[in-house]
Amino acid sequence: MLAELQHITKYYGQPGSSICNHVLKDISFQIANNERIAIVGPSGSGKSTLLNILGTLDKPSAGKVVLDGNAVDQMQEVQLAEIRNTFLGFVFQLHHLLPQLTLLENVMLPLLPRNDHQYKVSANERALKLIDRVGLSNRLHQYPSQLSVGECQRTAVVRALINKPRLLLADEPTGSLDAANADQLSNLLAELNREQNVAMIIATHSMELAKKMDKIYQLREGRLVIS
Repeated sequence: MLAELQHITKYYGQPGSSICNHVLKDISFQIANNERIAIVGPSGSGKSTLLNILGTLDKPSAGKVVLDGNAVDQMQEVQLAEIRNTFLGFVFQLHHLLPQLTLLENVMLPLLPRNDHQYKVSANERALKLIDRVGLSNRLHQYPSQLSVGECQRTAVVRALINKPRLLLADEPTGSLDAANADQLSNLLAELNREQNVAMIIATHSMELAKKMDKIYQLREGRLVIS
């Protein structure tokens, strides 16, 4: 199993008090290699919190996260950083490109911690191929301010894939896009799942995007149910 959540609970505040916000309640599910899962639910339902816990960006109040057979709570911070950089890829609603870097430089940013020169050379070739794959090869040296919102989001997807992650986590990746760009990115994510052999968990409001996934889960009152 590629990744697993075991009885995940998340709350903010003191349990039992009137100000305790119980966001996630005893959530368990698994994702297999190359599987595509959509998590849908209204704003504030806990979708982002769930992805952040799975991506080791947040910690559960109770329960366990297992990535590639390894329990996250047993890892040191240096191990978690390595997991985030290589095993996981992240795409957010806002692309978070650095404005002072070109498209290509933003894509190559996750390679900075690596000391393997040969890997970086091969990654540069991979970057150029992926950038061409998403239709941005003529924008390599443009800055984010010179790109459309859709182009920035496609750049963010390439950046998330540059280190060949096995699991891509996408939080409302089409949320800031118009209908045409949202549809283009939805199709692209589905195609890249097959081409790049990467599993995906996508939190989204868009049922059009969700229907392109293998499974759809809904977050209801802190609990995850399959549609």
